[in-house]
Amino acid sequence: MYAFTYHRPTTVRQAVNLLAKNSEAKLLAGGHSLIPVMKLRLGSPGALIDMNKIEGLSGIELKGRSLVIGAMTRHGEVATSQVVKEALPALADLAGMIGDPAVRHRGTIGGAIAHNDPSADYPAAVLGLGATIITSKRRIEADEFFKGMFETALEPDEIITKVSFPLAKKAAYQKFKQPASGFALVGVFVSKRGADIRVAVTGAGASGAFRVTAFEEALKKRFSPKSIEGMTVPATGLNGDIHGSAEYRAHLIAVLARRALAAA
Repeated sequence: MYAFTYHRPTTVRQAVNLLAKNSEAKLLAGGHSLIPVMKLRLGSPGALIDMNKIEGLSGIELKGRSLVIGAMTRHGEVATSQVVKEALPALADLAGMIGDPAVRHRGTIGGAIAHNDPSADYPAAVLGLGATIITSKRRIEADEFFKGMFETALEPDEIITKVSFPLAKKAAYQKFKQPASGFALVGVFVSKRGADIRVAVTGAGASGAFRVTAFEEALKKRFSPKSIEGMTVPATGLNGDIHGSAEYRAHLIAVLARRALAAA
């Protein structure tokens, strides 16, 4: 391992100041994405800012018609929380599908969203529920947050503090796992909240998670698998690799969307 400076702030303000002073610094939350990148020499930040001693960044709370989850809340906590299971069971199901027990008990929701891996599960829930990302500076709507593969709207000195998920009348997540990693070869999150119908996909897009507007329009008439029967997603712009071609992923999107609708 190469040399770097290690910081352990106790407040968000301290962490923001450290980021502002060091353009090469990286935030360390769960570490399941950052540490492997460093070990493989794919990244070599000059400083690490450990978020694990900052108070007030974890926890789950129901506020009116929204479920608010602190950025440092572990996947395992979301998966097993009775509050989440009752308010948004689809979100608890999704968290329970992430990686393996080691990943779920260390990885954080804020870290996963900020990292924006194109095969991660949480971006599908954020887009699929129309969540709001709350940072040290502002509130960012889901549709404005994800900018491309591993890219978000976060500024260099901006830190996610909470994620607010609006409660949905109906919602479900279905995932086809990459067997070795547990990442989504394709994952589809569907939700219905009044007139707001959302279908979000992860794992398939070359630029990360995205919404399928054609499915959403069809589902406005009736929120049912039959409403999108026979509909397909173009393979153009989808990932293709040793695990599945773009055409295969396009087929999976339609299949998993219908399964998710049936589950919802």
